[in-house]
Amino acid sequence: MPYWSLYLKWEGFSASDIGELTAILLASRIIAPNVWGWIADHHGQRMRIVRFASFAATLVFTAIFFNQSYLWVAATLLLFSFFWNASLPQFEVTTLQHLGEHSHHYSKVRVWGSIGFIVIVMALGWLLEFFDPSIVPIALFLSTAGIWLVSLSVPESASRHMSLTQVSLKTLLKRPAVIAFLLMCFLMQASHGPYYTFYTIYLEENGYGRGLIGQLWALGVFAEVIIFLFMHRWLPKFGLRYVLLVSLLLSAGRWLLIALFPQNLPVLTFAQLLHAASYGTYHAAAIAWVHRHFTGKTQGRGQALYSSVSFGAGGALGSLISGYLWLTPGPMWTYFLAAMACVIAFAISYVWLKEDDSHIKAEP
Repeated sequence: MPYWSLYLKWEGFSASDIGELTAILLASRIIAPNVWGWIADHHGQRMRIVRFASFAATLVFTAIFFNQSYLWVAATLLLFSFFWNASLPQFEVTTLQHLGEHSHHYSKVRVWGSIGFIVIVMALGWLLEFFDPSIVPIALFLSTAGIWLVSLSVPESASRHMSLTQVSLKTLLKRPAVIAFLLMCFLMQASHGPYYTFYTIYLEENGYGRGLIGQLWALGVFAEVIIFLFMHRWLPKFGLRYVLLVSLLLSAGRWLLIALFPQNLPVLTFAQLLHAASYGTYHAAAIAWVHRHFTGKTQGRGQALYSSVSFGAGGALGSLISGYLWLTPGPMWTYFLAAMACVIAFAISYVWLKEDDSHIKAEP
């Protein structure tokens, strides 16, 4: 993702085109996770879905190498993301079912995704100093193919159904706290639109080399890694609501710093460290919140709903709007809008997201 917009720009797409294509990549998360989540919750065999979806996504993505017209790229990304987004929520459920009562240790597993991100973003940043951005889709293809191959080693028994007392999905979605949570997730991911879509282009336009840009991306995820190592202690100690509220405020501050000080490397470095809040603490707390409220046969659809509302609808809208605003009124105002989205999310969460976290047991 950090270099996808750079590849599209290299192919000759405009800022609005890049925003639209990135939105397409994310928009399928609105539908796809819920379709596959329903199948998984009713028929089980989550790992079979993960394997099939990973293989299909890899196969579909090969189309990107044959044509680079707008419609062809848009269709390829739409179909690719339909399968790709099927697997992620189901693997979240599989992980949480492995952990059982120790679900707040999720971050200690998720940290390996962050380590993988650091490796690829550093490696690609270095390679892009010597090669043109045509290597970006090659790297993406190799990554998805590797994911499919590794998924073959995860046993189906790991994703067994759990017999839990459950509330229907329809009833859950009527609860004010659940509605507030989903609105908060939508706004939080919408605020990331300018970051995931244009941050690399933004830094390059301000005179930073691609190697340094890769290091800044990696620094943000390194901060996320450190946070993940402590989240299993912090969630029981502070509670999910408090962690989410602090994450929203720090995220707003992060977007303001990026907007106001693009040529100040120390400030940008500090802003990247705040990725620990805008993704690290936020995502770990959000996953735990969904796991607690969506139980039994609503687990798969709960994780799918979180993915579709936040990364899907929120991410797509954020990318789309940032693409239209990037040239006029410009990057600064685009990031200002991102900060405002976090402030609104904080207000909604502060008023309506009131849950008792005292029953989470702390562990050393």
